[in-house]
Amino acid sequence: MDTIGIIAGNGIYPETFLAGARKAGVKKVAACAFENETKPDLAEKVEAIEWVRVGQLSRMIKFFKREGVKHCVMVGQIAPKNLFDLRPDFRLLIMLARLKQRNAETLFGGIGEELLKEGIVLLPATTFLEDLIPQAGHVAGPPLKKRRWEDVEYGFSIAKESSRLDIGQTVVVKNGTVLAVEAFEGTNECVKRGGALGRGNATMVKVSKPDQDMRFDVPVVGPETISNAAAAGVDVIGVESGRTLILGKEEVVKLCQTLKVSLVAAGDSK
Repeated sequence: MDTIGIIAGNGIYPETFLAGARKAGVKKVAACAFENETKPDLAEKVEAIEWVRVGQLSRMIKFFKREGVKHCVMVGQIAPKNLFDLRPDFRLLIMLARLKQRNAETLFGGIGEELLKEGIVLLPATTFLEDLIPQAGHVAGPPLKKRRWEDVEYGFSIAKESSRLDIGQTVVVKNGTVLAVEAFEGTNECVKRGGALGRGNATMVKVSKPDQDMRFDVPVVGPETISNAAAAGVDVIGVESGRTLILGKEEVVKLCQTLKVSLVAAGDSK
């Protein structure tokens, strides 16, 4: 496709997506960016940009239609505090009134439906980034011994159950004991808490939700994840194979080597 729209959140996700889109031959990228979230320099890297507040759905749709966007992708997170501090326009208010539950998944799913009504298809967040999704096995850093693989597999089973209950998608374990489970505080705080309790050599596992809508909220690991884990005393990170994005992959590999953090991908079998 020649033209694509992006709904750009924070972090390095938007620029990583841009690199993949350019490699795939996309000539025009129209970015809907969020004030106090999206990096300002994104404006220099795209052909069109519209700065909006979280909740301005009508403005987003008008911008995409004006720029001839038929397909778009959500790239980058929106801070949870901003999702709970919405200043919705009239169209978003009507959409919210139809939702039985209000969380990130139902909100973004509803936005996808509103976009589709206007002829704009929301694509998977992994579009153009397939080469950044690891398959099962060792990814970076020191190889794992059998005992640590057992913690990864145990953490995987716990994280899958926690995510099924919509509590959180990350857990920290050590020697077969759960030290921390992610909730609303987010991954970084969960890792800090679990690492402090483990006092070194702890294992973090991050998974997707069952039947997760891959158009948004795809599990992501990046350089910040590696640095935060090492600082917290977590030296093994397990992610779900085939369903996790590794952003800033070159830097991730270097950090894993330097900080001696093992990054592996696991699933039903490693």
